[in-house]
Amino acid sequence: MRTIIYIDGFNFYYRAVKNTPYKWLDFKSLFGKLLSKEHVIIEIKYFTALVSGKGNPKKPLNQQTYLRALKSFIPELNIYLGHFLSHEVFAPLAEPTPTASKVKIIKTEEKGSDVNMAVHVVNDAWLNNYDCAVVVSNDSDLAESMRIVKLYHPTKKVGLIMPGEGHPSKELMKHADFIKRIRTGILKISQLPNQIPNTNFTKPNTW
Repeated sequence: MRTIIYIDGFNFYYRAVKNTPYKWLDFKSLFGKLLSKEHVIIEIKYFTALVSGKGNPKKPLNQQTYLRALKSFIPELNIYLGHFLSHEVFAPLAEPTPTASKVKIIKTEEKGSDVNMAVHVVNDAWLNNYDCAVVVSNDSDLAESMRIVKLYHPTKKVGLIMPGEGHPSKELMKHADFIKRIRTGILKISQLPNQIPNTNFTKPNTW
């Protein structure tokens, strides 16, 4: 079964690996363990955006080292970048004072990744690039792309892999042929080598 994995990078990071020692993750190894043997992973599509160094100048370097390590170690993996958008907005105070109920803040949002991912899921179905699409996210915004695939390509399978704890999105579950969860144990045994062979890419010390 030709299988393409679609990873919602920020949803995955915040739900599964943030504040863990398992950020140096080998996605091919991980999904090879999670999926049954009938799945042949022909491509892994990783959707993310480049972080800024505001507050921690090491963040961009660590992320870019990881992305390069993934590309070098996993030939089936391709990276698709969105972007960050920052703007000023007024936000209500949790505890309003007699003189103020709102404050001006800088809001930073990651843009493009979920839309890019949804488009790829649908487009790859029309191009007959897969027999099974595996969506790795818990973002209900992706439900429509899964619904369209199941409606117009009923012979194709759509899987849902949920990162982290909590309940899977009911909207995503409606359109999934199977559902799996990523637990801590499988993250631990699915790590990249500390140094990627034939490169100078090494796991960041803080990871």
